[in-house]
Amino acid sequence: MTDFAQDPRAALDRLLTERGVDYTRISQVIGRNPAYIQQYIKRGSPRRLAEDDRARIAAYLGVPEAMLGGAVQRVASPARARGPGMILVPKLAIGASAGAGASVDGEAVEGEVAFDPKWLRDLGADPRALSIIRVEGDSMAPTLDDGDDILVDGGDAAARLRDGIYVLRMDDVLMVKRVARAPGQGRISVISDNPHYRSWDNLPMASVQLVGRVVWTGRCRDTF
Repeated sequence: MTDFAQDPRAALDRLLTERGVDYTRISQVIGRNPAYIQQYIKRGSPRRLAEDDRARIAAYLGVPEAMLGGAVQRVASPARARGPGMILVPKLAIGASAGAGASVDGEAVEGEVAFDPKWLRDLGADPRALSIIRVEGDSMAPTLDDGDDILVDGGDAAARLRDGIYVLRMDDVLMVKRVARAPGQGRISVISDNPHYRSWDNLPMASVQLVGRVVWTGRCRDTF
């Protein structure tokens, strides 16, 4: 397996291919000229990504910064993560494939994680509607793995629907899936990234309750 920290250019190139994102688009995400990321990957210029650029790309692609050359770090516990001006986001005692009857509203809080408010603004997330829940199962692998924490923006749901990864409730089961607009007004597809799991094509919106959009993924691992 590729050591991502040793070969961040190859890792980024592979991730962009998997996500269907071109070099120009990811350059725009970080406010650079259209050829910036292509030059970084193909020509080695710049030699490494700036920290802010790397953080924004990782957030946009939903991967840990370590995959793009950042340090491999463990997520700080809520007690150690607090700092002046930080926004505390509740971590809910629930999983994204938690089974029948699972709920987000009113669910018990098992902790809090601190985030930089500027970073959250850059994500376009609403700090008042954020929560963290744990991914359970591998139906979204390799995008999301069992045990990943996901940051969910409850203010970004059906009213602003666009293609992306959402936490949703369907048939009384809370799950995390990729959602895409389907042909026809008010219809969507609910997709498992892992081809070994079921996907649903051309569903009426009324059959799915969108809880919120996944805007960040946190992984806590020693190696990748």
